[in-house]
Amino acid sequence: MTVNPNMRKILPGSAFPLGVTVDGRGTNFALFSDNAVGVTLCLFDRYGQTEMERIDLHECTNGVWHCYLPGVGRGQVYGWRVHGPWAPEVGHRFNPNKLLLDPYARMLVGDIQWHDALYGYTIGAGDDADLIMDERDSAPFMPKARVVAGTPMAATQHPRISWAKTVIYEGHVRGLTMRHPLVPESIRGTFTALGQPEFIEYIAKLGVTAVELLPVHAFTQDRHLLDRGLANYWGYNTLNFFAPEPRYLGEDGLDAIGEAVDRLHQAGIEVILDVVYNHTCEGNHLGPTLSFRGIDNASYYRLLPGNGRYYDDLTGCGNSVNTDHPRVLQMVMDSLRMWASVYGIDGFRFDLATTLGRRPEGFDSGHAFFNAILQDPTLGGLKLIAEPWDVGPGGYQLGAFPPGFSEWNGDYRDKVREFWCGSEGLLPSFATRFAASQDIFSEGRRRPWSSLNFITAHDGFTLHDLVTYNDKHNEANGEDNRDGHDDNKSWNCGVEGETDDPAINALRRRQKRNLIATLFLSQGVPMLLAGDERSNSQGGNNNAYCQDNEIGWVDWSDDDPELPEFVARLAELRKTHSCLSRPEFLTGSRNEMGQPDVAWFNNGGTRMSEENWSDPHSKCITLRLAPVLPEEPSLVIMLNASHVDVDFVAPPVQSGRWQAILATGDDLEGSGVEGGGTFGVPGRTLIVWEWRE
Repeated sequence: MTVNPNMRKILPGSAFPLGVTVDGRGTNFALFSDNAVGVTLCLFDRYGQTEMERIDLHECTNGVWHCYLPGVGRGQVYGWRVHGPWAPEVGHRFNPNKLLLDPYARMLVGDIQWHDALYGYTIGAGDDADLIMDERDSAPFMPKARVVAGTPMAATQHPRISWAKTVIYEGHVRGLTMRHPLVPESIRGTFTALGQPEFIEYIAKLGVTAVELLPVHAFTQDRHLLDRGLANYWGYNTLNFFAPEPRYLGEDGLDAIGEAVDRLHQAGIEVILDVVYNHTCEGNHLGPTLSFRGIDNASYYRLLPGNGRYYDDLTGCGNSVNTDHPRVLQMVMDSLRMWASVYGIDGFRFDLATTLGRRPEGFDSGHAFFNAILQDPTLGGLKLIAEPWDVGPGGYQLGAFPPGFSEWNGDYRDKVREFWCGSEGLLPSFATRFAASQDIFSEGRRRPWSSLNFITAHDGFTLHDLVTYNDKHNEANGEDNRDGHDDNKSWNCGVEGETDDPAINALRRRQKRNLIATLFLSQGVPMLLAGDERSNSQGGNNNAYCQDNEIGWVDWSDDDPELPEFVARLAELRKTHSCLSRPEFLTGSRNEMGQPDVAWFNNGGTRMSEENWSDPHSKCITLRLAPVLPEEPSLVIMLNASHVDVDFVAPPVQSGRWQAILATGDDLEGSGVEGGGTFGVPGRTLIVWEWRE
């Protein structure tokens, strides 16, 4: 290895932009570290195995260390070593023996090879081990960054689907295609597979307008999982915010991302990324030193006030990224802009978004993080979704995010599940959630699409398991079934697990349709978990984060071949009946045709009274939705969540009749009833009626 060889010409370069910039004659390197006293750039061979040169940087502008190397171009492999105080008690964990990954790396070379040398301190040295510096070189065990330039930008324009017409399909890059029979095995689990016509045609036919992908940023395979023969499947353990997870690229490399996005765009389907900017894979004070911790621990992370040795862990993952720091906020913004501009991404779902808006005194909806995104010309017009909680004090912030953000509505999930389980006393809260939760989202002139509704998501039971298991069955995770949620608000319909009982299977079939129909008929934005429309099961595992196998992958078999068509019909119904996705919250006020936008009825056909709403035993309700456009018909939705058949009286009409256009029970569609007429609705059944002249 050569250190600063005389033949190597080193120019000052520029502090902007951060990361590496290739201009055809050489490469500019720039790294932020406000508390460092020195920075060394390490150049490796093309495989990242042999360290060829070390170059000490002498230029530091506003906390950014930089240099320009003529003759260095695309393909160069590199890493950083950062010098500074080893003073864990006050938050400084500089250790030049540890090779560090560039936070702005666009492509990685190699994987983490777990070894004690990856830790900045000496493992096994007792209770105060993290205070003792480890002097072993970590480079042989570290992934490195590769200089990239000229990555093709996505060629197509954003589809710009309105929120009112959006239907989201949440899935995993690997899990979506690893078992897909029409996708070649050689490309399964990659971005290339997502661009296959067979996959795109299927989700387009389903009525999906946006695919929301679990994290695609490069992440670590947790040491404790590998030791148990498992793997980090979901990817919520980010190593780098600019580089994609290498396993998802396949033979086409970075180009595969833009190509897949282009093909989805051509089909009118947007791509939303689930992004994890709230914490990193370096964990707590006993975690490894891989990047941010060794570059400038006190800047990148929130440290415990008054005790910088420890992290202010608001995420439950060991650390919290410090978006209060302007350079850290800049890094997040640069990452978002890159994914949007280079790869054509249409929106972002922010994991544990409450952490991103925290100040020392607590959550602030006016935090610079939100303001920076909303005013940004590239990002402000994209779809922005917040997961509105973390594990810190006052962490549940549903409804508190600024206008411009949609939010995962966990209360919607819970109330809909409980309603169809037959719980009592739910009519008022269920109706409010069904109507887009105005009580939560009406502040600041927000719209109904502020409520992102879901019944299931990656975290928890699948839809099939929701109606098949009362209890979680996470034994395969190796944690003695202690992990995952205990309160699933699920109902197994009488038997725990799979059964051959035809009556129970028929009930489960109907319950799945009840839940999906409620999701698509509610005001707000529906999100469907990939595979739910195919009765995908995880065998009762409600925390498949470590199951990169057939437990976690979508099963594309046809156990219920009519269910995808049922979902497609609901999506079409939502598309053609604007009363199901109104631009304003339902208030009961009359439209230009003199009809109230919504009217609620008891099963007897009269308007809901205070007594009806407060009846704890009532599990039936009817609502009539007036059309937004004169050429569209009114709709009536009858919901019977009780276990017995109930006679419903149809709302009155001056002329014409109501015809059933969709039902979750058998042999009900096509039925007709006069206004004021009686119709027997079977137990646990939903029916949609359309007014016909």
